Amino acid sequence: MAPPSETFPARVALVEDDAGMRQRIAQAVQGDADLSLAFEAATAQQILDWLPGHAVDVLLVDLGLPDRSGLEVIRAARQLQPDCAVMVITIFGDEANMVKAFEAGASGYLLKDGTERDLGLHIRSLRAGGSPMSPIIARQLLRRWQQSGVGAAAPAEPIAPTPAAGTPHAAERLSPREFEVLDLVSRGFTYAETATRIGVSVSTVQTHVRNIYSKLDVHNKSEAVYEARNLGLLR
Repeated sequence: MAPPSETFPARVALVEDDAGMRQRIAQAVQGDADLSLAFEAATAQQILDWLPGHAVDVLLVDLGLPDRSGLEVIRAARQLQPDCAVMVITIFGDEANMVKAFEAGASGYLLKDGTERDLGLHIRSLRAGGSPMSPIIARQLLRRWQQSGVGAAAPAEPIAPTPAAGTPHAAERLSPREFEVLDLVSRGFTYAETATRIGVSVSTVQTHVRNIYSKLDVHNKSEAVYEARNLGLLR
């Protein structure tokens, strides 16, 4: 097995259980001249069976896999291929998952909110020694560092996120249809896919999403999922 290369095209492997999201990420990789898609898996076991015999430069990992946690995949990948950079692509924007992923060996953490549009840029940054992160993740890291005190060690337990003022009351006013839309969007479905599943137009889904943003006092899908999980509205 040849070691990971230091030049482009970078060899990329992917594990993502949602077929639609996996296809979009795969297409983003295949459409970038600097990247080469080496393998795509739907389960942790598939990628873990494949990794020992195939060197890759970058591994993209979803945390919510059906057979075991993506954290286990990250740890195993770091042992099997220490030179392989691992980047998380997930809907989980909470601090606990973020900290655990970095502790397991991930070097980047992106939320599923149009991630595939800039995926090539993020992967190149990762290989250059950077740590690509969605803005909300970077803010959590900054807050964690600030609350730990300059030069002090980070606290052993994750700091509980503080919901936006008034959010719990707004969340209680989400309609059943808005809950349904929020659930599908949080699972990685596009607006078009969500519209097909619930039998409405794309513009209606967009209206529901705008209402959800307003009620949760957020500005994008990642923040909406993050707030909804903090409030216990989503699993």
